[in-house]
Amino acid sequence: MMNDEAYNKLAKVLDTLPNGFPATESGVEIKLLKKIFAPEQADLFCQLRLTFETAEQIAARTGLPLEDLEKKLIMMAAGGQIFMTKMNKMRYFRTLPWLFGIYEFQLNCLDKEFALLHKEYEPFYHRQFFSQKPQLMQTLAIEESIPVHQEALPYEKVSTIIENNESFLLNECICKKERGLLDQPCDRPLEVCLFMAPFPGVFDKSRTGRVITKAEAYELLKKTEEQGLVHLTSNVQLGQIYICNCCKCCCGVLRSINEFGIPAPLVINSHYYAEINPDECTGCGICTDERCQVNAITEEEDVYRIVQERCIGCGLCIGTCPMEAIRLIHKDQAGIAPPPLTEDAWFVARGAARGIDFSKFR
Repeated sequence: MMNDEAYNKLAKVLDTLPNGFPATESGVEIKLLKKIFAPEQADLFCQLRLTFETAEQIAARTGLPLEDLEKKLIMMAAGGQIFMTKMNKMRYFRTLPWLFGIYEFQLNCLDKEFALLHKEYEPFYHRQFFSQKPQLMQTLAIEESIPVHQEALPYEKVSTIIENNESFLLNECICKKERGLLDQPCDRPLEVCLFMAPFPGVFDKSRTGRVITKAEAYELLKKTEEQGLVHLTSNVQLGQIYICNCCKCCCGVLRSINEFGIPAPLVINSHYYAEINPDECTGCGICTDERCQVNAITEEEDVYRIVQERCIGCGLCIGTCPMEAIRLIHKDQAGIAPPPLTEDAWFVARGAARGIDFSKFR
């Protein structure tokens, strides 16, 4: 298979997956794929599925020779091109969408050329990706900001997600690292991306990041709250494997709201919104100047008001208000979009919203 044929086929497969991978006139998306995949790896990727399979199962299904197949798959997993997990001494492999997936796993391969290519592609991808629901991520409000009389559902609570997992890996944020390569460094901590797994020892041989304890995971979340970073996780009810801690200057998700003008409800599923009591607000500006990451707070006659349709319900503005004038309110049933139950249900819902048939990759 000629080089361009392999990459064009790969791009079409990625765009057939529910997350999408839109084509551009410039072909910048093909240039990105060439940075990540060798032609034979691109061809092999196209024969995998979103569900886990062993090398033996892949060989039997595709007719690929089993000899050296597992070695090739392991190498691709190490390069962040596919996902691999190991259970009971057996390795299982699955394909990845572009986002959340291949892009985030390029942390060790990131260079300025990649950063420039991704910067060029980002507006095209985000306009497609954030035009459909269900959203990729949901906000996890700071728990101390949730009123005691408002009982949060399990998937809304950061502590429940932490308690449901046993292995924790702390990584640098690829968004922050990329912005640094583009001479737009962030002044907040770089090591803020938390990966999780429900079994012990999962990350012991990870090629990136560092393994931390559950106690250290809680400590990380507290520190990121102090730094004014938003907790975001996958928009599902069960099986969250990451918590991103995001700022408006670097995070591609938040920047899609702030820079590309995509409505916040299309970008992030939020279960709360903040409200400021105008009688108690003294107009100090801490909430808008130092805490809000989506420009959801405006000044009106020396007091501040929350723009509800922009608020993502993170609760960052509440703990630093000297007058305790801000409260978090749970959205009513009409304003809530319950997340899909699992990642597979998310894929089905997003595929239906995009009107694509990805059944051959399930």
